[in-house]
Amino acid sequence: MDAPEPEATPFSAVTAQTSRVSRAYQSYLDKATPYVTYRWIGTAALLLLFLLRIVLSEGWYIVCYSLGIYLLNLFLAFLQPKFDPSLSQDEGLEDGDSAKSPLPTTRDEEFRPFIRRLPEFKFWHSATRAITIAFACTWSELFNVPVFWPVLVVYWIILFTLTMRRQIQHMIKYRYVPFSFGKARYNNRSGH
Repeated sequence: MDAPEPEATPFSAVTAQTSRVSRAYQSYLDKATPYVTYRWIGTAALLLLFLLRIVLSEGWYIVCYSLGIYLLNLFLAFLQPKFDPSLSQDEGLEDGDSAKSPLPTTRDEEFRPFIRRLPEFKFWHSATRAITIAFACTWSELFNVPVFWPVLVVYWIILFTLTMRRQIQHMIKYRYVPFSFGKARYNNRSGH
């Protein structure tokens, strides 16, 4: 009646170790979640260290440019609402229905909170991970592709300006503010 125990294979040992490391990493992330300011200070310090590495080594400009494009993409996803009002209006026009915007346009409409397409924690986690990977790439000559860096800087500035201009116009057109500072806060004691 005694069944023989399954033999420990190298694959199961690696799986067990990977699972243990994954749980420890997730535990660290869970503990770091409430410390928003400290997380972003750490990410800014890591970014500063990365930029210092780029400037002092005078190389890996393509890695820096790629990181800049990725961080810009993350920032745009952070600024956009999860349910884009322009898409819902386009769908209503295609169906022949005059669908309302998912965001309230008058005082009588129901309040709908701003839900980000990319939440702050995922934005921080993705940005920190990308900066860490980019920093690791600067230690390999494989990624040190010779480029004329002023062209990359000018191109990134133009790209940033155009995309942010488009995003700000979208925010004005559909009347949403992705930040919570400057918004009215209500007190529970007032009976509202």
